Amino acid sequence: MTITLDGAVLTTPAGPLSVLTGPDGAVRAAGFTVDPESLVPLVHPALRGSVRRRADLGPVTAAVTAYLDGESTAIDPVPVQQHTGGAFQAHAWRVLREVEPGRPVTYTAYAALAGRPAAVRAAAAACARNAAALFVPCHRVLRTDGTLGGYRWGLDVKRWLLAHEAQTAPKTPEGH
Repeated sequence: MTITLDGAVLTTPAGPLSVLTGPDGAVRAAGFTVDPESLVPLVHPALRGSVRRRADLGPVTAAVTAYLDGESTAIDPVPVQQHTGGAFQAHAWRVLREVEPGRPVTYTAYAALAGRPAAVRAAAAACARNAAALFVPCHRVLRTDGTLGGYRWGLDVKRWLLAHEAQTAPKTPEGH
């Protein structure tokens, strides 16, 4: 069976955001590039397909628009479909989706949240292999010293996303 992925380029203040979705509408890849086709190699081979360009991806576009308009949790319910050979990596991606906007964590804390406090490198690798940027928010993970660390789409994009979320994230009862 041939898979067709829908691809769109959304305009954001951080730069163009390309998104690929599968036939069920779940995000398979997203990244800050003007070329959705360039995301296909990031998608697990079993989930790849040809790209059909769309102007709009329906609920995904609506969620990104709401996120950019200040509703920092709007992207949380967007379904994401990624595959990996490793159970820890799949679990780490699910855990990463629970890291709240405006509350970044260190790689050490991320490893602990994923249930393996000593697996800092494995947690970092899960971030590096994440194909669904923004929706699986690897930008919310920082180095232990609080510096940005790396980001596939550039530190300027990571900096913008963190600043945007710091301004728009819901405040907790403690005011954080």
